[in-house]
Amino acid sequence: MSLMKGLVMQFLLSRWCTSAFVSRTSSFVGRRAAQVVSSNLNSPSFRKSTTTTNNVRTSSDIRFFMTTVAEEEVEAAVVELPTNENDVELLKIRHSSAHVMAMAVQQTFPEAQVTIGPWIDNGFYYDFFFPDTVSEESGEVIPGRKLTDNDLQQIKKAMDKIISQNYPISREEVSREEARRRIEAINEPFKLEILDSIKTEPITIYHIGDKWWDLCAGPHVEATGQIPKKAVALLNIAGAYWRGDEKREMLQRIYATAWKDVEQLKAYKKMLEEAKKRDHRTLGKKLDLFSIQEDAGGGLVFWHPKGSAVRRQIEDFWKSAHLDNGYDVVYTPHIANINLWKTSGHFDFYRDGMFDQMDVENEQYQIKPMNCPFHCLMYKDEMRSYRDLPIRWAELGTVYRYERSGTLHGLMRVRGFTQDDAHIFCLPEQLQDEIIKVLDLTETILSRFGFNKYDIMLSTRPEKSVGSDEIWDAATAALEGSLKAKGWKYTINEGDGAFYGPKIDLKIRDAIGRTWQCSTVQCDFNLPERFGLEYVSARGTRERPIMVHRAIFGSIERFFGILVENCAGDFPLWLAPVQMRLLPVTDATQEYCRVVAKKAAKMGLRVEVDRGSDRLAKQIRNAELERVPIMAVVGVKEMETGKLAVRSRKYGDLGSFEVQPLLSELSRCAASSEEMTLMGESASQEQIQ
Repeated sequence: MSLMKGLVMQFLLSRWCTSAFVSRTSSFVGRRAAQVVSSNLNSPSFRKSTTTTNNVRTSSDIRFFMTTVAEEEVEAAVVELPTNENDVELLKIRHSSAHVMAMAVQQTFPEAQVTIGPWIDNGFYYDFFFPDTVSEESGEVIPGRKLTDNDLQQIKKAMDKIISQNYPISREEVSREEARRRIEAINEPFKLEILDSIKTEPITIYHIGDKWWDLCAGPHVEATGQIPKKAVALLNIAGAYWRGDEKREMLQRIYATAWKDVEQLKAYKKMLEEAKKRDHRTLGKKLDLFSIQEDAGGGLVFWHPKGSAVRRQIEDFWKSAHLDNGYDVVYTPHIANINLWKTSGHFDFYRDGMFDQMDVENEQYQIKPMNCPFHCLMYKDEMRSYRDLPIRWAELGTVYRYERSGTLHGLMRVRGFTQDDAHIFCLPEQLQDEIIKVLDLTETILSRFGFNKYDIMLSTRPEKSVGSDEIWDAATAALEGSLKAKGWKYTINEGDGAFYGPKIDLKIRDAIGRTWQCSTVQCDFNLPERFGLEYVSARGTRERPIMVHRAIFGSIERFFGILVENCAGDFPLWLAPVQMRLLPVTDATQEYCRVVAKKAAKMGLRVEVDRGSDRLAKQIRNAELERVPIMAVVGVKEMETGKLAVRSRKYGDLGSFEVQPLLSELSRCAASSEEMTLMGESASQEQIQ
């Protein structure tokens, strides 16, 4: 009997609910559809009040719509995988796997020349050069090998064999002259360039048994047998110019991943599958958020109306949070005389990342790659007293940096982007309190967007630096003291600070377990010196302020890309480009919908009216595919009673609402970053549990 009832229900649902709503984020709503419809089909009120309009049932007692689940819907796969920063053994496995792969490539293809092979966030890569060869028989020039997927299979088999041999991995120190002699003996020209770039002594070499070696600083596992070969996978092949210079040789890069066990590798592959579904470039086009117009030039972002609506919410919240925390928002020019960049040092140290200068009335001007020199000029505009400090200036400043076309990637790597820049000028004794406030603000802002898990690194003084030992020690202690005061776990990257000061870097963890570098807090002893920044101390002496650079998003563009991938384009209500779409059942309700939308706009809500040229089922499906959080079907009955039949994309049917209470609730939810769960008439709280 129960089986027959189920079959009947499936038939009824397929015939009657073609335009029905079903939650796409929970299988629960699909089950509830049958329960709700079944419990109401035989009710007297249902039989009395149900009418049919355009094949859609309407009722004062029940309104439950359903659509088929979209194929492109993605499920968040929350994965907590170890990282290089928090797992030294994993880092060693990856570094040693890179050496084993290079050895396997040269065993399989003896003509291959090795270049560099670093570990990266989720694995490692190695770049190889395959020179042209000359046929001994015909004298014909044979182009260098182009690696294929079949070649990767051969290389992986060779790697497995090397791992099984359990060769010892040993470290050797040699003189620069001895290293050069050995490299020349095996005819590895790229290694010679690497040797010349190493400025420290002695030169360190790592050996795999007595079979293979490479210049390397380590660290490594003790033997190849310590690499779990089933947890290593070769992923893909890409091209890369040597030293990133398009005028140099084109190399072939093999990307690979390595983990501590097979389960971690499976989890990572699952994460890659999810990441592909969430690619911000695909979703950006599908949801009409932004584009890169190649006719205008690569790496330049065009923000479409819907993407601009989301960006506006991001920027408005950012500004409000900064004003609430004692910052002044400033604006600075997009270009400046080249002398400014010479004073700041950018022209000398970052020239390769700057666009060419332009001539303006016989003087050279530079489009800005950074905002900080402008803030230094503003500080210097008048003499400051110790009573004026701290000064906190924040700017959403658009900068332009030259990136080679081969490195551009959607919103993640562009040539023009807006930094959420801020600079704090403070007294030495104020530094730790200011850093704590920065971390508090960082937490407030990132958590608003759903990012609550961080990997944090404290980077200390490098070998080459500016500033006294005393000021470095004090600044490092202030940064570390701030992290301890917050109770945050962190790792120390010895010697990885900027040359001008120590720094804190923060990586956020997204919905599928990936980490993204976003926030940074950096002390700067260099720019105050270069620009001669001063304040008058309580003793009447002139002193240098400490300057703090900090960014929370990093850049609006990159953070937007991360945000799109984190939520798979399904923005929360407060951020959604369209918060509610009104779906008119007939042309007669169009004007009523426009009146409601206008009223919503006056309350700051983003509500639009479907043009109504499609059948209701198509309108519903379009709204679902466009990830609209709230939908409201508007029929003649709704127009006559001044109500809307509302459904949440996340929680399903919410029931019937009068217009003003609905708009007020939407406004409240958007202001407090909540999803709407309030039940209207003819809806049960059970449906969203």
